[in-house]
Amino acid sequence: MVCGGFVCTRNALSALNVLYALVSLLLIGVAAWGKWFDLVSSIRVVAGVIGVGAFLLLVAFVGLCGALKHHQVLLFFYMIILFTVFIMQFSVSCACLALNKEQQNHLLEVGWNKSEATQRDVEKTLNCCGFTSVPHNGSCAASCYEGDRPSCGPCSSTIQQTAGEVLRFVGGIGLFFSSTELLGVWLAHRFRNLKDPRSNPGAFL
Repeated sequence: MVCGGFVCTRNALSALNVLYALVSLLLIGVAAWGKWFDLVSSIRVVAGVIGVGAFLLLVAFVGLCGALKHHQVLLFFYMIILFTVFIMQFSVSCACLALNKEQQNHLLEVGWNKSEATQRDVEKTLNCCGFTSVPHNGSCAASCYEGDRPSCGPCSSTIQQTAGEVLRFVGGIGLFFSSTELLGVWLAHRFRNLKDPRSNPGAFL
């Protein structure tokens, strides 16, 4: 059977959803591992990553069931959900790639001021204190802040050096996965309109 037939399309759609399931389990596992070893102290960050992983796992389950059973309703909702995710992810990816340095700095400062747990994580990881200035009368989680004469520098310069690269990387990964989502929508639409060769030729699919 040539590729593009019923079996080939079903296998391609199933493989794509197995890939989504593996990625979702990886996200959940990495978030749980980071929290377990106290690499990330912000519960909101961990919950957000686990939530994204659980949602992706649910979408993969719906798509896989629809592909294996050739279920019209499941495939329809799978197409709608996946296309909605594609639009949002494509928009966010383009925004990440289009941000200039001034906008990046503004977003970094807003994110820094929103969560003290994130501040501690960044200070501990990058060994720096404060965003634009070192808080000499405050607290800092960095090891360089210990002792009578702290040798820490502000975190903004260190973060800004890698912010552009991280945003470009995230934008590129987002565009790649958004293309797979568009492929999933196309495969699901095609598969819905294919007749199962094992079914009654006169039956309505």
